[in-house]
Amino acid sequence: MVQSKYFRTCLGIIALLLIIYLGSKISFLFNPILSIFNMLLVPIAMAGFFYYLLRPIVDYLERRKIKRSLGVLIIYCVFIGILTIFIVVVWPTLNEQIANFIMNAPNLVEDMQKQMNQLQQNPFWSRLIPSESELYNRMMEYVDQVISWISDSISNLITVVSSVVVIIATVPIVLYYMLKESNKLPPKLLGALPRRFRKDGQEVLREIDNALSNFIIGKVILNLVLSVMIYIGFLIIGLPYSLLLTLISFILNFIPYVGALLATIPVVIVGFIESPSIAIWSVVVIVIAQQIQDNILTPVIYGKQLEIHPLTTIVLLLVGGDLYGILGVLLAIPAYMVLKIIVVKVYELFLAEKVENA
Repeated sequence: MVQSKYFRTCLGIIALLLIIYLGSKISFLFNPILSIFNMLLVPIAMAGFFYYLLRPIVDYLERRKIKRSLGVLIIYCVFIGILTIFIVVVWPTLNEQIANFIMNAPNLVEDMQKQMNQLQQNPFWSRLIPSESELYNRMMEYVDQVISWISDSISNLITVVSSVVVIIATVPIVLYYMLKESNKLPPKLLGALPRRFRKDGQEVLREIDNALSNFIIGKVILNLVLSVMIYIGFLIIGLPYSLLLTLISFILNFIPYVGALLATIPVVIVGFIESPSIAIWSVVVIVIAQQIQDNILTPVIYGKQLEIHPLTTIVLLLVGGDLYGILGVLLAIPAYMVLKIIVVKVYELFLAEKVENA
């Protein structure tokens, strides 16, 4: 009996490896499917993001006897109004800061060196980091790379946004049908399952839906509140490019753990170029805002729903970044949450009893 089970396991592993090997030999058959998947990933991910943000509003309007299709159109009209206000009120300042930053980027390194040279006149600083030391030269190289990266990223972002207008234009269409017909998808998915698993499948879909909804809505609320606090602090201390740096921080803070550090680096560099005291105060502003977010806002919004180990998060970010770049980094945590719910339910259904009785 033991040998029979052993050989069956070995044959199963061999069959799986053989399937993988043969699949690699006919990979050209799957390339079109992979290309379609990569093309649809961005608009579907963006539509899914806005779906979870806007669905509570559509549900509220539906409870007020407003049809879902009309509710979606009302939300679109409100969104167009908000976008118009943004273009009229916020965009001129943001556009000016972007243009000035890109234009002055080559001079920022020279300004940084001037600040470092002034600090060298301080005896304590000169002993800590001599001007001719390897550490000093390495710091200046890093500063040059960071400033070049920020400038190139801003320029590339503008280019990318203008070059993917067709993809971005599909997001409202996909989002419209997701909001309008979201109640029709679960029955179709459950219909593909055997009848005895449909109740469990319904439970899995409900858990996935709640997890994604809580994660996305909570993350957006936290980042908005954090960005408002940071922007007010930047204005108080007089940090240059405050709106642009706040926008960068808002985007990067969607990346767990690492995003806060990445968002701090350009802020400190720009603040230090203005004056060392501005750099110190900018760090104080970020630390205070982060502490308010982590210790007051996050427990209220999330509670203990997102207990993901930091090491697991780092591994997920590395894997997601290697597979799909920045999009993979942003989707790593939601994908992990969905996969975890499915794996746990499959384990409970098929493996838990066998493992316990083994």
